[in-house]
Amino acid sequence: MKRFVLALFFALCLAPVQAAAESICDADGVQASGSIYRICMPPPEQYNGILVVWAHGFQDAGTPVSIPEDQLCIGTFCIPEVINYLGFGFATNSYSKTGLAIVQGQDDVRDLVDIYAAQKGAPQKVYIVGASEGGIITALSVEQSPDVFDAGLAACGPIGDFPLQINYFGDGRATFQAYYPGLIPGDPFHPTAALVADWPNYYDTVVEPYVFHPGRRLRLEQWATVAHLPFDENDYVNSLKVSVRDMLRYGVVNLNDAAATLGGFPFDNMTRVYTGSNNDAALNSLVPRIAADPVALAAMNAQYQTSGVLERPLITLHTRKDQQVPYVHEPLYAFKTLASGALIARHLPITIERFEHCNFTPAELLVSFAIMLQYDNLLEQVTGTRAYLSPKDLAAFEANAKVLGIPTRRDGARLSFKLKKQR
Repeated sequence: MKRFVLALFFALCLAPVQAAAESICDADGVQASGSIYRICMPPPEQYNGILVVWAHGFQDAGTPVSIPEDQLCIGTFCIPEVINYLGFGFATNSYSKTGLAIVQGQDDVRDLVDIYAAQKGAPQKVYIVGASEGGIITALSVEQSPDVFDAGLAACGPIGDFPLQINYFGDGRATFQAYYPGLIPGDPFHPTAALVADWPNYYDTVVEPYVFHPGRRLRLEQWATVAHLPFDENDYVNSLKVSVRDMLRYGVVNLNDAAATLGGFPFDNMTRVYTGSNNDAALNSLVPRIAADPVALAAMNAQYQTSGVLERPLITLHTRKDQQVPYVHEPLYAFKTLASGALIARHLPITIERFEHCNFTPAELLVSFAIMLQYDNLLEQVTGTRAYLSPKDLAAFEANAKVLGIPTRRDGARLSFKLKKQR
């Protein structure tokens, strides 16, 4: 997530101007829901009348409600400053809860736009950009609130089918139990509070050394295949360590919160047939089974499912080997937008051939943001790219931009755009 945040907003920082715009952040406020919000503005003479809302990614259940500062700043590089530097207003918030917070985040982001308008004046346009959990919040917001959001950029989010996302983590935990019985103590579907609290230490000292012991390599390879864990062919062990750590963290640390938030247990594998092992019959006899609560299934289908019906542009992007949010969400969402008539017309999916969640380069993210502006009839050209892209990224950006018909110029100060009349 940190890598994505840095790359995305570095990509938006097009070039130094004669005098860098100052970022002025108000004191944090609290929304009626309890979500903490922050608004940052450029100097009045440099404000372009556009608001960019950042919908942040997932925070583990049990962590305090707060704006995730590690998703805003890396070293001296801070998102609000870059966004304001470009002339945009910037707003973000914490959401009213941690853990599963898609519904709460969507409500809080929309309320944040109203707060911004009351304090800074109604923006001429509002764009929402989000990653991971913020990606599905972005997609749902653009679908359901076209009167609020002019366009969106949703990266690496579970936008195709939300129960599939729950099943991905549930299946991983269930099959892990079959391959490593007793390694994680207690009921695999109801982790104790003590286990959750001690999970980082327990994983580092007990689980990872056991699972990745060279003598158990065949068992690991079988489980990874059955659980559909992605990896980098050029760095198999280290990349698989990332996949295993993330899979089990969600299945242990965040499962109880997901059940509480959805009003019942959401995972069901009573009729699932697992394949890909050396002996699928034996595997399926060992996998623990559980049925989902109907209320949880109903909640997911009613509140967490995207429709693919778009009145406003939505650009989506995903790495092919995402270990947290499977890539399959992208084609599933594309099928939805195809059925609604929005595919290509208002929805453009972008696929990146790479391992790891939200792992994008500045060139890839810049072209995605530029496409969003172009889809909203705002972009005239992208300028100044020579000043901040490496030669490799510059070549990649220009090649992609040429294919997509985005005018580019290496010299210049910033994005060039024009505003449509305020609706």
